[in-house]
Amino acid sequence: MAQAEEKVDGPPCLSVQNKFLDEMVATANAIATRGKGILAADESTGTIGKRFKAINVENNEENRRRYRELLVTTDGLEKCISGIIMYEETLYQKTKDGKAFVEILKQKGIVPGIKVDMGTRALPYKPGELYTQGLTDLDVRCAKYYEQGARFAKWRAVCTIQNGYVSETAVKETAWTLARYAGICQANGLVPIVEPELLMDGPHSLRVCQYWTEKIVAACYKALSDQEVVLEATLLKPNMCLPGSDYNGQRKIEDNAAATVQALKRSVPSAVPGITFLSGGQSEEEATLHLNAINKGRSLPWSATFSYGRALQQSCLKAWMGKDENIAAGQKALMVRAQANSDAQLGEYDGSSASEASKASLYEKKYVY
Repeated sequence: MAQAEEKVDGPPCLSVQNKFLDEMVATANAIATRGKGILAADESTGTIGKRFKAINVENNEENRRRYRELLVTTDGLEKCISGIIMYEETLYQKTKDGKAFVEILKQKGIVPGIKVDMGTRALPYKPGELYTQGLTDLDVRCAKYYEQGARFAKWRAVCTIQNGYVSETAVKETAWTLARYAGICQANGLVPIVEPELLMDGPHSLRVCQYWTEKIVAACYKALSDQEVVLEATLLKPNMCLPGSDYNGQRKIEDNAAATVQALKRSVPSAVPGITFLSGGQSEEEATLHLNAINKGRSLPWSATFSYGRALQQSCLKAWMGKDENIAAGQKALMVRAQANSDAQLGEYDGSSASEASKASLYEKKYVY
């Protein structure tokens, strides 16, 4: 008598077990909509204080609320912005008339997001390198943020090139921490933005930046796979490939864009819906020009768009100056930069939004927020 064939079960399809999966995939694709990008308004209390100090505004909760209200109530913002990353305080704030910021964004069709990391600390025994903290109670916080209306999250990890190198320890720490964060987010209904930022600090060349960008991003996707993260329900927020801040050689927008595209085509799976670049200390105009060059005349496997903080808000802050009578001016300045980057995402920016103010450097050495 023939023996019955033994049934061999493969590994479980973990994505089927996630009740949030369909919603998260839809959210990731909505954020990656062509012609739109992310406004990163997730500055910590200390960092927004630095911004306010520059315009002589006191750093208190009411002024922070007033400024964030200016951002979320900007008329027409939804034409260029698909998601806004908020700080925890902001996620729970309301307008002066008592309307929750989250509800305003939902009505506009803008996805509310939340910064969930707890900042960087020195990586032990690795001088000049950092790790990011905040995993301990992340599951509890993600569940709370989802209930409040957030639908995506952001976690910033930081790597630094020193003498042409990033340590293997730092690369592994960055990849595994981001993967664990991403898995926890997805288990609780939040689309994770994976942000491995290679700082522009240092004298390194464009090619050195490209090399380490490829290595770090590739390591992240290996770790994400090991963690069973569903890539269709994620976004990537990398640095662009640029020469270091102290590099003495030539700098060309087209060369930087070509290196960035090549690095990410080599390391980012096509399953990822969108790459939402950080500005990394570039001026408002420079960040827009680079994004435009990345998209112009290229067919890319993912949406290449923006997730800018300073490069969207600097002109807005200076126009506002903390005064109610300047709210309209601040919102107008925000829309100028938002529209410029919307055009750049389509590869159609013509430079018409350039001004001396928008060309001012926003670089800060060893930037923290």
